[in-house]
Amino acid sequence: MTTDRSERSMARERALSLLYEADSKEREAGEILTELPVEPDAYARMLVEGVAEHVGDLDEVIARFARDWSLERMPTIDLILLRLGVYELSHRDDVPTGVVLSEMVDLARSFSTDGSGKFVNGVLARIAEEVRSPTGTANN
Repeated sequence: MTTDRSERSMARERALSLLYEADSKEREAGEILTELPVEPDAYARMLVEGVAEHVGDLDEVIARFARDWSLERMPTIDLILLRLGVYELSHRDDVPTGVVLSEMVDLARSFSTDGSGKFVNGVLARIAEEVRSPTGTANN
């Protein structure tokens, strides 16, 4: 069976599920990765490990841009998608901004609440303006 979804799209979905599993089980993402019977795609592993390593910094950025939303109030899936998106925006220059936003919005629409796609898009778009400014400096 063939699919139109790219390997990276599937890796992002897998990373989302692994990070969600770690959160719901209140375990470290690395533990979840170690216990898997089948090794995840290299890109999925990199995303999971990157988000886990930088979660504090990612959450600080998200908290600054999520107007009127505390991290604790966000649906778990939305928060994980925002972390994934901010990680890719700030650590993966090879991934175009539009791809990051589109992928995270698609995942939000598929796996979260009715308004999640719009919410994730709005927050990530504002973050992208700062993280990926044309001059290479933050737009504070």
